[in-house]
Amino acid sequence: MKIGLLGFGVVGRGVYDILAPREDIRVGTILCRRDLGEVSAKTTRDMADIVNDPEIDAVVEVMGGLHPAYEYVEAALKAGKHVVTSNKHLLCHYYKELNDLAKANGVTLRGTASVGGGIPWLTNLEKAARVDHITKVSGIMNGTTNYIMDNMHKRSVDFAEVLKKAQELGYAEADPSADIDGWDIQRKLIISAGVAFGVCLQEEDVPVFGIRNVQAADIQRFQQRGLTCKLIASAERLEDSVAAYVEPTLLSSEALESAVPMNFNLISMEGEYIGKESFFGQGAGRYPTAYNVVEDLVDINRGVKGFYTDSFEPAETNNAGALHRYYVRSSAKLPEVDAIAQEDWDGAVVTLPVSVAHMHTLLQKLLQEDESSFIAALAD
Repeated sequence: MKIGLLGFGVVGRGVYDILAPREDIRVGTILCRRDLGEVSAKTTRDMADIVNDPEIDAVVEVMGGLHPAYEYVEAALKAGKHVVTSNKHLLCHYYKELNDLAKANGVTLRGTASVGGGIPWLTNLEKAARVDHITKVSGIMNGTTNYIMDNMHKRSVDFAEVLKKAQELGYAEADPSADIDGWDIQRKLIISAGVAFGVCLQEEDVPVFGIRNVQAADIQRFQQRGLTCKLIASAERLEDSVAAYVEPTLLSSEALESAVPMNFNLISMEGEYIGKESFFGQGAGRYPTAYNVVEDLVDINRGVKGFYTDSFEPAETNNAGALHRYYVRSSAKLPEVDAIAQEDWDGAVVTLPVSVAHMHTLLQKLLQEDESSFIAALAD
């Protein structure tokens, strides 16, 4: 198999390195805007050189972003070339369109590295969904936020200090918004729910609250009560809809997620027969992510067809029935919050059980009055 490699950054270089000693799959052409020095493949700045090359069987997209990644992948699929991508934003935003296009052109679209980095999450979720009725997917799906929360619990430091360290280590981007505000984990959740439940969720229907506003004083309150805070994504299959959301969550110190260190991920599925299964590993990084890209290429080369599911039905997101108690810390004074307050935690409050939908509505009101407001759900 000969591939066209779109992008030669962290992951692209990793894919190149892993494929270098292989004889069954090799990089034919690399699309990149800079001089790559000594590489064994041809280089180009024109996608047409890859699309129009009859010897290229598959395209690997590791550029990131929506555009021009979408246009390049679209062109590759229309040209009858298989596509492997690590781009969770692309797969989430154009989930059905790209799968329809792959099916119409008789080629395979895979994106195992888009969720969980080096964890073989989507392939195992695919296998489980063939046999079992998957009822829930959830977990820690972002290494940057887990690194920040892990360090804030262990070192009693402020958010800004840990974020700066994460950027120095390469765990966080110069603009960390997608990670710390939860958009990255939301996209991974939507892809996971799609594979697990055979549905298409819309990004605007899945509420997100990240960790940007967490303070050292919040962490101290949690630890005094034997709790650990993690950014958790959750999607649960309901009778005719899906409950799906991303929010900081307070877990017992004995919970498996509480022990996840540094930039690691822990993603779980629950099924009627298998119960709960969890997958732990590196959520990002050059070689862990590139490993799953190459795994997809090997699968395609061995005859794997299609995506992870054949069902792409639009689904309603309904968070009205998902109930939690919530930790709320804000200087804003809302009668609606006072009405559901049950406990005082040293200036913050813990509410009676309320729906995710209602709490995220209240959160927007809190943020309008106090942009530093913070909430966290208490796990059942």
